[in-house]
Amino acid sequence: MKFATAIVITALLAPLAQAHKVNESKRPDSHAPIGVMGDHTHKAGEWMTSYRYMRMAMEGSLDGSDGISNSEILQDFRVTPTRMSMEMHMLGVMYAPTDRVTLTAMMPYVIKEMDHITRMGVSFGTRTEGQGDLKLGGLFQLSSNHWHSLHLNAAVSLPTGQIDEEVLTPTGRARAPFAMQLGSGTYDVIVGATLRGENGDFSWGAQGLGTFRTGDNDNGYTLGDMGEVNVWSAWRWNSTFSSSLRLKGSAWSDIDGNDDRYAMGQSVNLVPTIFPNLRSGNRTDLLVGGNWLLNNGYRIALEYGIPVHQHLSGPQLETDNTLTVGLQKAF
Repeated sequence: MKFATAIVITALLAPLAQAHKVNESKRPDSHAPIGVMGDHTHKAGEWMTSYRYMRMAMEGSLDGSDGISNSEILQDFRVTPTRMSMEMHMLGVMYAPTDRVTLTAMMPYVIKEMDHITRMGVSFGTRTEGQGDLKLGGLFQLSSNHWHSLHLNAAVSLPTGQIDEEVLTPTGRARAPFAMQLGSGTYDVIVGATLRGENGDFSWGAQGLGTFRTGDNDNGYTLGDMGEVNVWSAWRWNSTFSSSLRLKGSAWSDIDGNDDRYAMGQSVNLVPTIFPNLRSGNRTDLLVGGNWLLNNGYRIALEYGIPVHQHLSGPQLETDNTLTVGLQKAF
């Protein structure tokens, strides 16, 4: 409800539009921090290509907001994860057929690694790797004047990532847990709004996005819906460099349904990562970043973040930090 209300309020600003637009390209801070997707539109006929490397590191577990040790988890489960890393190489393309519409496409390549320990003290690691879910969408400008720009975000995520990944464990090959699969297996709808503004050397932005799943995938389950809100500010130090501070809030629900191939492991409390009711949570991250605008038109950006609050339906691995590095070029 709060998310929907925010979209309605920002949409009401559309009549304020004037003929002059927020500077789209000549400031290092005319793009949001690199971790924000779909933050800006383009002029008619303009293209932009981008590459992002994203990494999330997780270690240790939470039950709610409280830490829980491996030994405590192993009282209830035979195996527990101890650490996980998720890496993503993201290629992006944007094209504006008109001043008010910018089309987008994003293709991720995903690498996931998870370390475990058993009740008997045996440690082992697992890994999955491959193409993730392709996202196709559009940014629809509602208004733009000398102090702000407002657009709607809309996209569909196509189930191009695998959901049948297997991993090697001490007892042989097994179905990879939910978090180690590479896609959702469903057609997902992503909608939201982005508001940006600038005043002198200062700039700011806010974005709200919701991801909504459609039906069960071929394995009989549906990943939880997700909501994300970003608020950021940036300072332009000179014509080529700006620094940013961002606050990101995210929440996601439990998995609906179940993959029958987890049933045997669930019956003996094998590992918490195969239980669909131990997947929800919310997190607030604080991130710092920088944007560099080069003379040849390339942009280089990076952003690093740490959680300031986490609440997980546990036991569930907690996030330690995130890193995003990107390269963008408009032409």
